Amino acid sequence: MINTTLCYIQRGNDYLMLHRVKKENDLNKDKWIGVGGKFLDKESPEDCLLREVFEETGLKLTSWRYRGIVTFVSDRWPTEYMHLFTADGFTGELRECDEGVLEWLPQERLLELPHWEGDAIFLDLIRQDAPFFSLKVRYEGDRLAEAVLNGTAMKG
Repeated sequence: MINTTLCYIQRGNDYLMLHRVKKENDLNKDKWIGVGGKFLDKESPEDCLLREVFEETGLKLTSWRYRGIVTFVSDRWPTEYMHLFTADGFTGELRECDEGVLEWLPQERLLELPHWEGDAIFLDLIRQDAPFFSLKVRYEGDRLAEAVLNGTAMKG
């Protein structure tokens, strides 16, 4: 199992999104996701969040919120605990990312772009300002086979 962070940085009505087009063997290849990455040894979720956001964007977060944990289960990839954050404060200048193309996009357009099907669930929970949640999504290939929110099946 691996631990990762994923952050949706907000500016007005837009989120900073990463179009994953630059890495080989990328499980997120061609998809649009927030920014984040894998924990290093001895890092907390917040340590990883701040480091990864800075490495990928050049931005230093000044205001963020821990929203939930997404357990990502796949028949192709190792199980991943994704620590989900939103952020609405930052300093610095956006820079080029070596994992893909960064772009500010209106929240209402996110689901029109290539994404993991389960992302629609947690983006809706964020939009609703839901309390801290645990979401398990199980994929068969790129297809969402099961979704379980706070222990209750939603799909599957």
